[in-house]
Amino acid sequence: MVILDVTIINVAVPVVGRELHASLTGIQWITDGYTLVFAGLLLTGGALGDRLGNRRIFCTGAAVFTAASAGCALAPNTPVLVAARLVEGLGAALIVPGSLALLQQSYPAPDARSRAFGLWGAMAGIAASAGPLLGGLLVSTVGWRWVFLINLPVGAACIALTLRHVAASPRRPDRPLDLPAQVAVFAAVALLVAALNEAGRRGWTDPLVLGAAAVSVAAACAFVAREHRARSPVLPLGLLRSRALSGGAAIGLLFNFAFYGMVFTASLYFQHQRGYSALGTGAALFPAVAMTMFASALAGLLARRTGHRPLVVSGMLVAAAGLAAWAAAGTDPAYALLVAPMMAAGFGTSFALTGATTTVMAAAPTAYAGTASALFNTTRQIGSAAGVALGGTLLATATDYGEGLRTSMAVGAAAYLTAAVLARLCIPAPPERPAG
Repeated sequence: MVILDVTIINVAVPVVGRELHASLTGIQWITDGYTLVFAGLLLTGGALGDRLGNRRIFCTGAAVFTAASAGCALAPNTPVLVAARLVEGLGAALIVPGSLALLQQSYPAPDARSRAFGLWGAMAGIAASAGPLLGGLLVSTVGWRWVFLINLPVGAACIALTLRHVAASPRRPDRPLDLPAQVAVFAAVALLVAALNEAGRRGWTDPLVLGAAAVSVAAACAFVAREHRARSPVLPLGLLRSRALSGGAAIGLLFNFAFYGMVFTASLYFQHQRGYSALGTGAALFPAVAMTMFASALAGLLARRTGHRPLVVSGMLVAAAGLAAWAAAGTDPAYALLVAPMMAAGFGTSFALTGATTTVMAAAPTAYAGTASALFNTTRQIGSAAGVALGGTLLATATDYGEGLRTSMAVGAAAYLTAAVLARLCIPAPPERPAG
């Protein structure tokens, strides 16, 4: 539900803009406001979960998200819709860190936990890739408001099932919430995502982009300085000394950069270069979706035999080969030649997601499960924004769409290869099994 609302709106927003008479700025905020709040408050959501109990914060987030979705669906004008989207982002930031922390709490056995994280990754991958298809289907049949209305029964069921089947999480009221650090990290992440989003539209040298990036860096420095002095930091900097945790977070950034960049640029290519409708574009991207569930489930099953390192390395290599093949296919290849590259990217990303997730969560102390989950998902959101921004810039500055798309796919392949190297260096090798 949370990840779907990142991608499904891209197909619906042109229709929304026409019906609500939204300006270009309003359309941008409908799309990006959610992502900015979501990414900027993830660490806050993780810290709240660790302090007040992850189940309580998870259910609170689901309630906020569901109510905000109703507000989006009933919005009479653009300002109301933008405000509801911002509240949706708040709900999402409370949901996502708690979701991984609750899985870690509910499945203490490593094998079961790997399978659970595999299903979590499968849902995330399917939602990300299916957004254009589902959005096109809803917009062309029942209207754009159903893009948000479908969240209502899902959110209600989520809360009911969680309260019924998930045990209450421990609270740590002795851990204070450091408000200056929370403000600094929100400013750093939100302004960085904003700068990356605007770079795709305005160019990398635009004063607004450079200014947002500079303030983001300043806020990040202020956050680090504050965390050095804090008795109970939001993100203990010692956690980042763990090669597994910091390396896993970097891998998440890289594969989201490549995958979301591929989905974004391919969507534009299919619509603007080939003239596909919104629904046709979603259908064209379906091969990437089809592999995500299978790959994540397979990774969860294989992890207990092989460990996570070989799965992440092989997944990144498969995805890199797929995007490299797309880059080599020419400026206007037949669609049939693109099916295998899309399937390889979808498979490789989902195949690696389980291992990267498990590595990060296993490297964090139990008391900081929500914080580790928030860090991992924050880096992934930054990677997504960077992939979309760079992909948009490459398409805008190239001599034609086909050439810009090839360059974007080559950059994505390089990101996947870098992630494979990091996985080889940072993900712990599996323990040796006793002979016999």
